[in-house]
Amino acid sequence: MSQSSANTVPLHRPTPPDDALDPVLAIITRELAASAAGFDRSGEFPAANFALLQRHGLLGLTVPKSLGGGGADLPTARKVVAAVAKGEPSTALILVMQYLQHFRLQDDQRWPAHLRERLAREAVEKGALINAFRVEPELGTPARGGLPATVARRTAEGWRLSGTKLYSTGSHGLEWYLVWGRSDDADPLVGGFLVHKDSPGIRIVDEWDHLGMRATCSHRVEFDDVLLPLDHAVAVSPASAPRPELDGESLVWMSVLLSSIYDAVAQAARDWLVTFLRERTPSNLGQPLASLPRFQERVGRIDTLLFANRNLLDSAAAGLVPAQNAGQLKQLVTQNAIQAVELAIEATGNPGLSRHNPLERHYRDVLCSRVHTPQDDVVFHGTGRAALDAGVAQ
Repeated sequence: MSQSSANTVPLHRPTPPDDALDPVLAIITRELAASAAGFDRSGEFPAANFALLQRHGLLGLTVPKSLGGGGADLPTARKVVAAVAKGEPSTALILVMQYLQHFRLQDDQRWPAHLRERLAREAVEKGALINAFRVEPELGTPARGGLPATVARRTAEGWRLSGTKLYSTGSHGLEWYLVWGRSDDADPLVGGFLVHKDSPGIRIVDEWDHLGMRATCSHRVEFDDVLLPLDHAVAVSPASAPRPELDGESLVWMSVLLSSIYDAVAQAARDWLVTFLRERTPSNLGQPLASLPRFQERVGRIDTLLFANRNLLDSAAAGLVPAQNAGQLKQLVTQNAIQAVELAIEATGNPGLSRHNPLERHYRDVLCSRVHTPQDDVVFHGTGRAALDAGVAQ
């Protein structure tokens, strides 16, 4: 856990007001894009990116204003995530997890008040990051059911937590881990146990080496008899009376923010393609590729996919998409984003696949949208079953 992290940067400015946010975000996009290829190659935690976001007051964006945060609504959070993702999407994914954890934290009465306030103020003042660790080697994603193998044992000192988590996005850069586990009670408590990064018994295994989104540092994290205070069982419910992890509003936030990452990747790919077509002038043509109808048609198809995405995401952020359609929104936007980048790859041939150009990186990154919950089969199965059940009921 020796890698540097954003929580070592205390400098903080208030979140810019909405009318001043756009020029700030344009600068942030350019700065993040300049170093994106380097982070893709190294796979290191993008600490400098989070220091930049903290300097602009954006790591506490969804913390309530009463606690010093930005108190942002979903349209504002979406705007920030999209700008960050267009520059460097791994940073944006870690940021989305921060925003999702904080936007409803103060409403969750299962958390002790002092911990809710502490995490909020640390996010605002120090840029402290938090994420939930859920996936396990044996179980896989908990979205498909089952109980965690990670166990918290009650002792006289407090909880003793042991288990292993995979795909722990942000790992080296986080201050706090919200670890999905179960207690050793007869009717176990299941849910989130709050763990500070410096607690003895934590080991990060640097095994994240994926095709895309390489700087998310989504490594394996092992917990060996980690001691926690008893009040750090902050978001748990009895297994006999389970509580949904996300309510309807949270589902919409998750769908909009995650999808905005990959839509922004597709926008970056589109912009590179347009520049390439304008600047590439083959000697046998004597004019830019942009002058040819087949390339104009290709860009038109890409822009139409992104037009659909923009309208879907903006409508959902404005509250016009019901929670039961959140999964369909994610599937549509991310599939459109993948198709848009594929069209750009097809249009450019070898230059598009060269590691000297960013398009191949955008393609690798956008493909990662498929692994996020809910995955396509779950979306289609749930939607189809609901439609058929409704038909029977009529």
